[in-house]
Amino acid sequence: MTAVPLAIVGAGPFALSLAALADHRGISTRVFGEPMGFWRRNMPVGMFLRSGADWHLDAEGVHTLSAYLARRGIPEGATVPLPLFIDYAEWFRSAAGIEPDPRMVTEVAEGPGGRGGRLSLRLEDGTRVAADAVVAAPGLRPFARLPSWAAAVPVGRAAHTCELVDFAPLAGRRVLVVGGRQSAFESAALLADHGAARVHVVYRHDTPRFAAVSWSFFEEPLARTEQRPDWWRRLPAAEREEHAARAWAAGRLTLEPWLVPRLSDPPVCTHPHTHVERVSARPDGSMVVALSDGETLEVDQILYATGYQADLSRVDYLSGLLDRVRIRDGSPVLDPSFGTSVPGLYTVGFCAVQDFGPFFGFVRAAPVTARILVRHLLSTSGNGDVRSDT
Repeated sequence: MTAVPLAIVGAGPFALSLAALADHRGISTRVFGEPMGFWRRNMPVGMFLRSGADWHLDAEGVHTLSAYLARRGIPEGATVPLPLFIDYAEWFRSAAGIEPDPRMVTEVAEGPGGRGGRLSLRLEDGTRVAADAVVAAPGLRPFARLPSWAAAVPVGRAAHTCELVDFAPLAGRRVLVVGGRQSAFESAALLADHGAARVHVVYRHDTPRFAAVSWSFFEEPLARTEQRPDWWRRLPAAEREEHAARAWAAGRLTLEPWLVPRLSDPPVCTHPHTHVERVSARPDGSMVVALSDGETLEVDQILYATGYQADLSRVDYLSGLLDRVRIRDGSPVLDPSFGTSVPGLYTVGFCAVQDFGPFFGFVRAAPVTARILVRHLLSTSGNGDVRSDT
């Protein structure tokens, strides 16, 4: 059995940021997964990022998105399309010398292995790797949330936004988009761009406003957390609610203004303060959708823009450890170093939001997360091995 001080399961922004800093600080690290796999395979063609050039991956502030844009001669104020950010992440990965192992991890388990590693990983080909510390970076894919009535939809007639990335096959089709936030309206715009015959957007709340948003308010909470990693959990409830409300207002109640011209065409119809009550399939595969306001829609396809909900039980490779991981409301309970209740096992990104605040579900928090975790790993190392005392 091979052994490594630090193993990272996943190869998205948080994983790449952490791997680069850990390796630079002398912690031998192995990364498992396809680099930016979720971004490449589960985000729609034509998507634009909501963030600016200050959202990057380098915890040392050298190989930043701004630096990459400068190399490409692209103005920083320009909206960043998805392919450009993926190209940046590849440039960062190459500059940092990170070479992920593409094999999938099928299990993380407790048990001895090489050099006294606390945890072992089983790969898809049966190979086992021992590690003193394992960081689970599952991203969003396992946590896609579906409405309760989704089971009534015929197979092949519905998809979550993380499953539908090519809208061209829906040209001439009638599509129901369930949800009313950025992903719902951007999907509606992409459907209209690709010639959908009709797009209905159904959501329970007011129509969000379309306006430019400054994400600069992230900086103070991130800086305070880096200085004192238990900052969020020690914050009085009223202040936590204030920060959460501000993040909600920016990320959920406000949508990008560049969507407006693409939503003004007749194919897009909005249904605020409404929800789906039932779906009935027709013999030809189309569906009749009954809405709560009494209206009935005839559609050919349904797109769930219903977001994500943390549920660690959906991370398959952790199934053997779930009885040891303390969980609250679907998320692991983490210590101030992102450590779970299983010694040596850490998790970052969306799974950390509950204990670190909403900011840590966004790419902007990746460098901060890396610095906090690497600082912890170095402080608990001994005899050249990284060991966790959590």
